[in-house]
Amino acid sequence: MFDVTKKSIQWGEDTLTLETGKIARQADGTVIATLGETSVMANVTFAKAQKPGQDFFPLTVHYQEKYYAAGKVPGGFFKREARPTEKETLTARLIDRPIRPLFVDGFKNEVLVMCTVLSHDLVNDPDVVAMIAASAALTISGAPFRGPIAGARVGFVDGEYVLNPTIDDMQDLRLNPEQRLDLVVAGTKDAVMMVESEAYELSEAEMLGAVNFAHQQIQPVIDLIIDLAEDCAKEPFEFAAPDYADLYAAVKAAGEEQMRAAFAITDKQERTAAVAAARDAIKAALSEEQLEDANLGSALKKLEAGILRGDVVKTGKRIDGRDTATIRAIESETGLLPRTHGSALFTRGETQGLVVTTLGTGDDEQFIDSLHGNFKSNFLLHYNFPPYSVGEVGRVGSPGRREIGHGKLAWRALQAVLPAPTDFPYTVRVVSEITESNGSSSMASVCGGSLSMMDAGVPLKAPVAGVAMGLIMEDSGEYAILSDILGDEDHLGDMDFKVAGTENGITSLQMDIKIAGITPEIMEKALAQAKDGRMHILGEMAKAITGAQEFSVHAPRIETMQIPTDKIREVIGSGGKVIREIVETSGAKVDINDDGVIKIASANGEAIQKAYDMIHSIVAEPEEGQVYTGKVVKIVDFGAFVNFFGKRDGLVHVSQILNKRLNHPSDVLKEGQEVKVKLLGFDDRGKVRLSMKVVDQETGEEIAPEKKEENAD
Repeated sequence: MFDVTKKSIQWGEDTLTLETGKIARQADGTVIATLGETSVMANVTFAKAQKPGQDFFPLTVHYQEKYYAAGKVPGGFFKREARPTEKETLTARLIDRPIRPLFVDGFKNEVLVMCTVLSHDLVNDPDVVAMIAASAALTISGAPFRGPIAGARVGFVDGEYVLNPTIDDMQDLRLNPEQRLDLVVAGTKDAVMMVESEAYELSEAEMLGAVNFAHQQIQPVIDLIIDLAEDCAKEPFEFAAPDYADLYAAVKAAGEEQMRAAFAITDKQERTAAVAAARDAIKAALSEEQLEDANLGSALKKLEAGILRGDVVKTGKRIDGRDTATIRAIESETGLLPRTHGSALFTRGETQGLVVTTLGTGDDEQFIDSLHGNFKSNFLLHYNFPPYSVGEVGRVGSPGRREIGHGKLAWRALQAVLPAPTDFPYTVRVVSEITESNGSSSMASVCGGSLSMMDAGVPLKAPVAGVAMGLIMEDSGEYAILSDILGDEDHLGDMDFKVAGTENGITSLQMDIKIAGITPEIMEKALAQAKDGRMHILGEMAKAITGAQEFSVHAPRIETMQIPTDKIREVIGSGGKVIREIVETSGAKVDINDDGVIKIASANGEAIQKAYDMIHSIVAEPEEGQVYTGKVVKIVDFGAFVNFFGKRDGLVHVSQILNKRLNHPSDVLKEGQEVKVKLLGFDDRGKVRLSMKVVDQETGEEIAPEKKEENAD
């Protein structure tokens, strides 16, 4: 019944297996990839005809993590997988980015790639396995795909690169100084297609070495996919790229001069209007048949790209008048908003971000439910891209893949310089509102986020800046690397290469390629040029921060204290009674973790001190020889019981009340009376022995021995 094809290799510490022919046989291509005991099924289907009037490539990639893969039941009321998590959205983008450029030019049939995590061993991250499965499924599907690609994750420990580090190794890198890199690279046999990383101030040489190491390590995987395809790939789908040379010639003749003049305008809004007018003029000069041609959009884009790209490579001059290495004018400002904890406005050319920082307590940490367990995050970064930022009218809804992806890139760049939670026990939320956009708004979020957090008083290890690089490569092999790219240069160029970091090194690197890959030499030049740009931006940002930054008066203050773990139960109390009483009485928030670390938070310093004192009285032990202030809680014939330390009571024997004989303790004491006592020690049964007569009841000071004798006389 089944015609199964199965191939395996030893890859790193585990066996990588690709299997097809048993499951989902009606899909155009299905492959189950297994690394260790992590298995991902990739299913590929594609339409056999293009939709009429389709002028873009409709590729859709979905990545789904099924909770059963790790033996878990989903949380929530409905107990089933719902909308994609952030991890699922980011992984779908991770797979989409390297495969999209490898479809044959002109292919605009609808393509669907679905990756489903079937089994998870909690060791190997399924994202790289899904990328390999998707590539293999596309390769055997018959679709016009110029692959295969493969991907790998790389770590960096003690100067050595590590292939496919475990999930635990990659968890909370900020708290693991030995592990300095989480890098995912995808590429073909000959070139790198995509890079995504979280780094801890790596040098350009170290980062380039990691990328090259990953490209070497994916070669056996690419060979494995080819071996699989040789045995079971379907016949290639018959597709020939449409020939619209005559249409392009007509478009070029009708409007090249006007289009070239439009691209010579430096202001974005004016240039956009002029380009639109040039398009309209071209269409007005075409015949009805030419206007109905489905390739008209491609012909217009080819004309625009040819003008923009050719001029840059030949002259080194860009559409806004800059040379290839110049960064646009930068203006930075902090402390704009009076009631927020921290704010910054970062403007670079026609790209602008208003970035706001909020400091919260442990209650504000984000709970993340994932296949490999539940954990909390105390650093959040949210990116918003409203339509008005590009002068457009559009719908405003929940964050899309673009917002999530750009926000995560900025998160990776900034979290590398955050202080340790033990040193700065706050939850930090950064929100980037993109108010203007003309290229590299994610890097504006990095720069603005760094300034905003410093304005809020977050003790960053160093400021972080980011810059987006571009590439224009001609068929002749000539190329130009562009610093701080514009939106048009991103749209019509061949590379989007974003680098963020401090003066000491790179904290995040993301690269997407629209051609068949780039060489290590081009990447090395791009990294060097990006470093120059980053240093310039850091210098401009420094002008906005002068002196030490102080906490906003509206931000909560947090104090931490450590208690013995065996005292946690006493602080919480039965059913939480004690901790509720502390919170209600003091007015402060109190958070206790399993290690005995207590965080006390409030905007009011007196509330923090009151909660601290209440907790301290519960967990601390009284010291022998110390003087305490207490209250008489009970009077008996042989003395009085005094509550002197938290809930601790002790006996003041009748002989220890005064330096003279008393008939009854009630002669001088009454219940509720405040007294000062010295802890003499503990008897054989552990009972507390207190004394009043050795303490001056007015000053609280211990009475000297000779004075005691005088009083006795």
